[in-house]
Amino acid sequence: MSLKLYNSFSKKEEEFTPLKSGEVSMYTCGPTVYGRPHIGNYSSFLMADLLRRWLEVSGYKVTHVKNITDVGHLANDADEGEDKIEKQAKAEKIDPLAIARKYTAQYLADEKLLNLIEPEFRPLATGTVKEMITIIQELLKSGHAYETEDGIYFDVQTFPAYGKLSGNTLEHLNAGARIEVDEKKKHPADFALWKKTVGSNAHHILRWHFATGERSDSLGDDAQSGFPGWHIECSAMSRKHLGLTLDIHTGGEDNIFPHHECEIAQSECSGSHPFARYWLHKRRIEVIASEEASESQEGVKMSKSLGNVLSIDDVLGRGFSPMDLRYVLLSVHYRTRLKFNWKGMDDGKKARRKIMEWMTEMETHIANAGSKADVPVQKSSFIYADQFRAAMDADLNTSAALAAIFEAIAWTRNQTSLSSDELGAIRAFMKIIRATFGCFEPEEQASIPADVQKLFDDRQQARAHKNFALSDSLRKEIESRGFMVEDSAKGTRVVKK
Repeated sequence: MSLKLYNSFSKKEEEFTPLKSGEVSMYTCGPTVYGRPHIGNYSSFLMADLLRRWLEVSGYKVTHVKNITDVGHLANDADEGEDKIEKQAKAEKIDPLAIARKYTAQYLADEKLLNLIEPEFRPLATGTVKEMITIIQELLKSGHAYETEDGIYFDVQTFPAYGKLSGNTLEHLNAGARIEVDEKKKHPADFALWKKTVGSNAHHILRWHFATGERSDSLGDDAQSGFPGWHIECSAMSRKHLGLTLDIHTGGEDNIFPHHECEIAQSECSGSHPFARYWLHKRRIEVIASEEASESQEGVKMSKSLGNVLSIDDVLGRGFSPMDLRYVLLSVHYRTRLKFNWKGMDDGKKARRKIMEWMTEMETHIANAGSKADVPVQKSSFIYADQFRAAMDADLNTSAALAAIFEAIAWTRNQTSLSSDELGAIRAFMKIIRATFGCFEPEEQASIPADVQKLFDDRQQARAHKNFALSDSLRKEIESRGFMVEDSAKGTRVVKK
């Protein structure tokens, strides 16, 4: 079965065929580093990571670009207003680039916690300004852009395909539909490619000379200097590292309009080539307001503007692992809106643990069977592995893929014995599961406090002397301190709850 992906542009599932056989070029819209991303943002990045992993499991060589926006993203995704990074810099009373560095470091630390694969390229918007200016100059020369007293704008009326991704075609757009009227524009939907540091933008700290692309340190009204619009950044960064046409572009559904619509327009009008062949978008996360809320209840979008966001620290503070969060965010198909609540996190933690316990059991059987169970992944034959592959090839249907894993668990536990061939196939299946989901590898244990370790050691001594009353008492004391005693095929250990 070949891989099929739902293409947001064509609005249908399509068989995936890369431009170059065996190789995939992929671009992911990364964060704007003015604050810590919330778990809804990470659900989009995890979808891209899952896709990349499955492409590699399927034998493709992937070149992945994920940008970092550290300038030009104005409040409300608009063409006017404060830069999000400069606004935060004022609030924290430090330099905008220091803000960008601070939240970039935090974001990268979060990615590591969630076990995201490092992309081949992670360009900064501030490091790609010259490439942006080159594209803008091409658009001016070809008549797709025009200059005003406050900036340079893309003329959407020169691109008949505008709106085909989002459905917001020029026929459907009007002056009040998410776009404020601006008398300087030829059409209300025209968007900024470059903003001059004049008038309301004269205070902008991060600015560049348009003629040279070099940083400018002078402040105040200066029509020769300015800063890029948000949309042009991704076009420049993707072109720099992946060329004029890329295979796959991913992002959150909130990026579809205007961001991705504008990317297509400016990229195709400056490059005369199709921009992205497949578009994948992650549906948003909704928050169930209370623990008692029904699963059928409509949730509320997780958004910084609504003040209902959760960070990774919020999740860890409730006793969950980053891998529990990764599991939960990937357990629902990426085109389904996940209704997030703590009960769902608890259920996900239990489900992930069940899979990992099964893997430990199988590894013990395989170790006892020796080298006879060492069957290559490509040659394995196991009905549940086939079901898993079919599910992932069906537009990354993770819920069906996980169902195949739990069916495999039930089947193996109902067998009185397993042959070497069956164990080899199971071993190969587990490799595929781990490579695909990225959350089933044994985690590094949290450091155990000395007092808890002593309680554990005393319990082991009590058990050795068959003093089971004392052993039970010490176990309860360990649990009261936020740890637990875990028995497995590899022995007994103390772990954080």
